[in-house]
Amino acid sequence: MAPEELHLNLRNLTLDDYDQLQELMDDVYDDIGGAWPKETIKALVEQFPDGQICIEDNGHIVAVALTVCVKYERFSNPHAYDDLILRNEKIWHNPNGDSLYGLDVFIHPDYRGYRLGRRLYEARKELCRSMNLRAILAGGRIPNYFKYSAQYSPEEYIQRVDRKDIYDPILSFQLSNDFQVTRLMHKYLPEDEKSEGYATLLEWRNILYTPPSAVLDVKKTQVRLGAVQWQMREFTSVEEVLEQVEYFVDALSDYKSDFAIFPEFFNAPLMGLTDQVDQTRAIRFLAGFTEQFRVQMSEMAVSYNINIITGSMPLIEDDRVYNVSYLCHRDGRVDEQRKIHITPHERRDWVIEGGSQFQVFETDAGRVAIMICYDIEFPELGRLAAAEEVDIVFVPFWTDTKNGYLRVRHCAQARAIENECYVVITGSVGNLPKVENLDVQYAQSSVFSPSDFAFPHDAVMAETTPNTEMIMFSDMDLEKLKLVRNEGSVTNLKDRRVDMYELKKRKT
Repeated sequence: MAPEELHLNLRNLTLDDYDQLQELMDDVYDDIGGAWPKETIKALVEQFPDGQICIEDNGHIVAVALTVCVKYERFSNPHAYDDLILRNEKIWHNPNGDSLYGLDVFIHPDYRGYRLGRRLYEARKELCRSMNLRAILAGGRIPNYFKYSAQYSPEEYIQRVDRKDIYDPILSFQLSNDFQVTRLMHKYLPEDEKSEGYATLLEWRNILYTPPSAVLDVKKTQVRLGAVQWQMREFTSVEEVLEQVEYFVDALSDYKSDFAIFPEFFNAPLMGLTDQVDQTRAIRFLAGFTEQFRVQMSEMAVSYNINIITGSMPLIEDDRVYNVSYLCHRDGRVDEQRKIHITPHERRDWVIEGGSQFQVFETDAGRVAIMICYDIEFPELGRLAAAEEVDIVFVPFWTDTKNGYLRVRHCAQARAIENECYVVITGSVGNLPKVENLDVQYAQSSVFSPSDFAFPHDAVMAETTPNTEMIMFSDMDLEKLKLVRNEGSVTNLKDRRVDMYELKKRKT
């Protein structure tokens, strides 16, 4: 069809359009049941006329978008298409909803290539803005997946479509219209054989949305973690170490991480700049750089808009040496957590002393605690954190051998399961022959979750390749923690026998 022959008009649907709409839907959706009944369309038009949009060419409907209002909290979580269907095939529309939900967008095959879908999506976005709604949500079919299902998992297929290695007529279009895939949904539309029942949950957020309550009162529930598995290497100056730190912070920030975590004693190579004969002097030499690291990593947290757990480093206070980790908030605040339990090596060679305060910190992305290496091997701290409703426990560690690493790993996974929280462990790798007591490293950084149906089958959210410098990401859903704590297959926290034992934190 020649462009000069087109006469396109975007408008709202009326019930008089049903015959044309039925013909179009039967043509486009012949593989999943065809058109909605007339009563379904009638209810949509009557309940939410502004959300039913069409494009006509010379009076003939060639493209349609059907939309309802929903509650974001309900439909930004996994659901099926049938969750939107009421009795008699009527569509669920919530007039008090705070988001739009895109039911269907369909284009006449002869009009594909004219970007009519983009016009419909832009109309939806304008409707979302004009109604001051939070977002547009949609369950997106992946109709080309059946061609690749033997080769790729659904997650891999989505990634390849996102990278444009594969073209998918629906997902590729949605991604090009600023929609983000927030999760994969199973059995969304079971009769959709081409998608093999899978669908993406897509979201477009209205940046002009003004919430009914203050923004600061809205807690973030989807959190992205970025961890650095750090390669120990020789450095010639503190500036060189900080340059490497900033490189990783920049990279993690580019992926919109809410947190960056570094390993225990990641800056220990700087001890190679001093005499190694006296280890107590060497650790005190390293402590001389701690304030500089704290200040500059705090500046990075603000400038890169990311909360940073600074691994750990030695701190001298009243002529005593402590092993301390800083939480540098992206709003400029800095909290500290000192290592409570000190290993025999730290006590013997470096004369490090244990801290006496343990805290759970409130951040803009959940409630977090820091347990430095050996601390995670003591269940009491985890239980104290759970009592304060911790969401994420960060464990910067340093281990030289695999058996030492496995102590940290297994205890961390136990803390995640028994306290129904996420636990992140991050260590260093490589050899450092010129630094006494830190000449070898072993690490495989990981993120652990509770062990229940809502989480990975092995309760491992993400993990790195052992003994390789790399960064690791994991998206954590804090709402799932609420569900598992209240409705899980087992409820560890609720089922504690407080009639038999209790744990109290002593004030110092």
